[in-house]
Amino acid sequence: MTAKPLLLALGLLALAACNKPAPTAQPESAATPSPAPAAPAPAAAPDTDRRTVERPTLKLKAMDGSDYDLAAHRGKWVVVNFWATWCAPCRKEMPELSALHAMRDEIEVVGLAYEDIEPAEMKAFLEKRPVTYPIVIVDTYNPPEDFAIPRGLPLTYLIAPDGTVAKEYLGPVTAADIEQRIAAK
Repeated sequence: MTAKPLLLALGLLALAACNKPAPTAQPESAATPSPAPAAPAPAAAPDTDRRTVERPTLKLKAMDGSDYDLAAHRGKWVVVNFWATWCAPCRKEMPELSALHAMRDEIEVVGLAYEDIEPAEMKAFLEKRPVTYPIVIVDTYNPPEDFAIPRGLPLTYLIAPDGTVAKEYLGPVTAADIEQRIAAK
């Protein structure tokens, strides 16, 4: 196998490492197998192929009790990072995103914890792994409407100062990745 296909295969495996399936509305029962569907899914099925809108909005309550409003950060670059405590690549990128948030006045970061976790558990996690940016626990059954439902984590959006999505990153992102994209604009 040549180097390029090997690197591609390794990259895909790394991305799949944090691809935890989204929770279902009802737990599956191991005792009662589901019959195979006879027809395509009905039109009323949840929209899992939802796309991120060009100029997303985001208004949520942060862990520190403050209200986070993406529109209030217009004029700055905003890094919207979907992550989870169980995701190793997510945990690995947190210190770098925290430093980016703290050191660059024109860049803001917000972490969207995409998992079913109690606030007390999240507070305990953040005491061990503190960050300088706000953290919001996202309801996995009702995620922010203007963003696509994550198919893998981490999933990061770079929002331009005008509020438009400048770049979407599936998989780990570095400060250098973000700074290169900003410099290219």
